[in-house]
Amino acid sequence: MDEIRHQVTGIIDIGSNTVRLSVYQLAENGAYRVVDQGRWAARLSQRMGSDGTLPDEVVNELAEVLRHYGRICEKHGASRVRAVATAAIRQAANRDDVIRRLKEATGITVDILSGEDEARIGSAAVLNSLTVTNGFVIDIGGGSTEVTLIRDRKVVSAVSFPIGCVNTSARHHLGGGPVPRGKLADIQIEVKQLLDGEPWITEHPELPLIGLGGTVRAIAKLRQRESGYPFPLLHGYGLAAEEIGTTLNDLSALSLEQRRKKPGLSKDRGDVIVPGLAILLGVMQQTRCSGLVVSGTGLRDGLFYETCLPHLRLASGEDVLEESIRNLNALYPTAPHGHLEQVRRLAVSMYDRLRSEADFPEGSRRLLDAAARLFRIGAVVDYNDCAEHTFYILLHTHWNGLSHREMIITAAIASYTGANALRRKLAPYRSMLRQGDAEAIAKLGTLLQLACALDRSESQAISSLELRIKGSKLQLIAQAEHSLPVETTEIESIAKEFKKNWGTTPELHIRASHSPSLR
Repeated sequence: MDEIRHQVTGIIDIGSNTVRLSVYQLAENGAYRVVDQGRWAARLSQRMGSDGTLPDEVVNELAEVLRHYGRICEKHGASRVRAVATAAIRQAANRDDVIRRLKEATGITVDILSGEDEARIGSAAVLNSLTVTNGFVIDIGGGSTEVTLIRDRKVVSAVSFPIGCVNTSARHHLGGGPVPRGKLADIQIEVKQLLDGEPWITEHPELPLIGLGGTVRAIAKLRQRESGYPFPLLHGYGLAAEEIGTTLNDLSALSLEQRRKKPGLSKDRGDVIVPGLAILLGVMQQTRCSGLVVSGTGLRDGLFYETCLPHLRLASGEDVLEESIRNLNALYPTAPHGHLEQVRRLAVSMYDRLRSEADFPEGSRRLLDAAARLFRIGAVVDYNDCAEHTFYILLHTHWNGLSHREMIITAAIASYTGANALRRKLAPYRSMLRQGDAEAIAKLGTLLQLACALDRSESQAISSLELRIKGSKLQLIAQAEHSLPVETTEIESIAKEFKKNWGTTPELHIRASHSPSLR
């Protein structure tokens, strides 16, 4: 196999609170992923001089961080580095001088994004990673907050407010002690006054609010820790406004030192989490949203799409899932595309014929379809334990288009080997599953096993398949281009497990065929 060539791009986000690096690798087969990251707690908004300028020592520190990030990009063979700055530098009185000095010291050109640019680019990341059709997007930074309205998966309105978790903390003199209720009320009044100038923000109640940035990720991690949430990903995690309010009240009653010792909360987030949550809750109240959904993607991901994949436009939620599956298979090409497509067609066609025989949860066909294209992904680690690795990879890698519960179900279908293994895999996630999910997974898992068995030789010999239930037998009448001894043996090996879940024993009957495609 020819070696796949890669294009590497470094994306640097000079935020008002944190300076972050993401190094993206894009292969010529279209696969992309993050291969390295960096993070520096800059607190630029806090360190602004009384005259509104960024002091020399801060610029020098920033230049050293950029040099370090540049070296990381160079080690990965990056062909380009794109650096952007947001509110703190945008609002600095000496912004042009800062950009010039950074260029001279590091060789890196820093582009200053407008608030509208931030909103547009962050929303692009959301639309390429979540299935949301209509909703608000909020990005709370250190020095600004962007609010965007999405309708029919298009940005229709956006605004940037000059308040963020860092400059709000400084403006309201939030020190090391607990934050008084009056201070929280003042912040929320400030938020309301700013949002009142944008009438569209209050005209679309009950839409979800999609949250980007460190404040949203911080409360999601904290709530997952406190609730014992078993799933390892933040992206797609949901919170209600009541949870935000309760957490804000709890954290504001603590001193800074106590917040920094709070399990699940990053130490360098302790002094800005309260003003950040006060802003978030104020926006949630004004939009009257249905709840908060966490986006694990943000500005850097949007910049990557804009820089490296400018034509990627996912028009629907289904496109988000399709793109994720395509990317995973491009990243981990462990099975021939023709075999995966044949298994997918066989699995879905059998599901359509047999769905009346079982009470499947809504959306089961979609999850079976996804599992049928991902069941071999674990072979990238070890073919012999492929099912175990498939389950782990699908629960710990970053892919989009499904809820957390749906990801668990899909991973379990794709890795199904039997009832005992299924119980062990699902045990940590029982609180996230619904009644009947385990039984449906077992049925769909054995159906996928049967589809795999029907193309065990990976020859795509079956051009059409007819199913007949005769008593306790499930007759699989296949038109095939040649005899299928390997497939027959494989079906016999899984027949007992299939009967446990479906009550019928599969039998393969072959008819000669010259048809080129399965129908």
